[in-house]
Amino acid sequence: MMIGYLYGIIGQKQWRNRKNGRGMMMNKNDLINVTITDLGDKGEGIGHVDGMTVFVKKAGLGDVVEAKVIKVKKNYCIGKLENILSEGAYRINAVCPYADRCGGCQLQHMSYKGQLLHKQTNVVNTLKRIGGVSDVVKDAVLGMEKPEYYRNKGIFPVALQNGKPVIGFYRQGSHDVVDIKHCMLQSRLANRTLDAVRNGLKQTSISIYDEVKHKGYLRSVMIRTNRDETEAMVVFVTNGKVGKGLRNMIDHLSDIPEITAVIQNVNTSKGNKVLGYENHVVIGEGSITDYINEFAFDLGPMSFFQVNPVQTGKLYAQALAYADLKGEETVYDLYCGAGTISLFLAKQAKEVIGIEIIPEAVEAAKENAKRNGIDNTSFYVGKAEEVFPKLYEEGKKADVVVVDPPRKGCDELLLRTIADMKPDRIVYVSCKVSTLARDIKILEELGYETVKGQAVDMFPYTTHVENVVKLQLVNR
Repeated sequence: MMIGYLYGIIGQKQWRNRKNGRGMMMNKNDLINVTITDLGDKGEGIGHVDGMTVFVKKAGLGDVVEAKVIKVKKNYCIGKLENILSEGAYRINAVCPYADRCGGCQLQHMSYKGQLLHKQTNVVNTLKRIGGVSDVVKDAVLGMEKPEYYRNKGIFPVALQNGKPVIGFYRQGSHDVVDIKHCMLQSRLANRTLDAVRNGLKQTSISIYDEVKHKGYLRSVMIRTNRDETEAMVVFVTNGKVGKGLRNMIDHLSDIPEITAVIQNVNTSKGNKVLGYENHVVIGEGSITDYINEFAFDLGPMSFFQVNPVQTGKLYAQALAYADLKGEETVYDLYCGAGTISLFLAKQAKEVIGIEIIPEAVEAAKENAKRNGIDNTSFYVGKAEEVFPKLYEEGKKADVVVVDPPRKGCDELLLRTIADMKPDRIVYVSCKVSTLARDIKILEELGYETVKGQAVDMFPYTTHVENVVKLQLVNR
């Protein structure tokens, strides 16, 4: 019993290289040299030492680094970067001064060319490893000419540090707020607006929320801007409806004429939920107008809208091409949000039916269709995995199904219902390649073949990448 216990303790702190049979040990605090051959989901470098997988934060593709072992598990260990012995071809000095603290970007130490190469390789390898499909994504990732200042939305938590209010982003892996004075990914209008909010925090006596004690008033601030930066929306997320200092905060925004909407969002829940369901318009109509290609969209605080409008046009154009519409098809747009993809599809389809869980988004989708003169769409409120099967039971059919789910992917029941309905084509838009690959595997088992894929870089300087894939019914 005691011997088994001791071996259990040893196994947590060190690793025996059984492969070479020499009894080689890797211990905590050892210094090791690692060549980085891949990157993880959080941007950490991945290498191998004597068959053991090693993760090293801040190490880039092609780097040879010296790392200090800080944690040893059965199949892997984690190292802390000590020295860069040889720089990889894509290593650069981070442009952002917050790169080593803020959790927003993971690839600041890589050139943009290197980022695109990594994303392409990761997509291809993940689709093959999890989904069992290869030779699908053949073209290079669609990148940006200018991969900075592209985001049209930011959510900035506030906190008290040493008795003073700060606003910015969370430090990676924590809820410690890094005070961000300028973000190279947010739009320039958003940065100006953030600066005004920061000045308001310094000059007013508004109570700052403490998430541990669940006390205080102002939790976070959301800033949304449109593509040409002519309109901005500011959403103050508060722990309760009534509180002191909010009006004074709003007064500090008066020097920015582009701010056309100010909203108070009430969120009294505990935990990580960012927005509540109660909104109160303080200034304006409660929305701003943004554009993707020729379509105009009315966006409220709850509306889902891709954060990179430049790349969104490319993404939707690819989805529309994969849908291959001739004008006679009935198309379902699942997880339709504010109807952004729906309008693109409706232009070339007989009918488009959208399903979305957020009621406000569905109302926005209806208004967006009306605003753009689209009269061949209809929208339903509810979970796609619940509404879509009911429509199928009522005898509804689909020629093409487009899905754009959250990062967790599609519910398996939904995938099976889609397959039961036997649409000729499925277009899958995904923001997480691993769940895309998992769902592709299920659809292929249900009678579909993955025929084309394209990666689109919606999120430069991060590890995230958007993908759109076309699946074809095998036995029509």
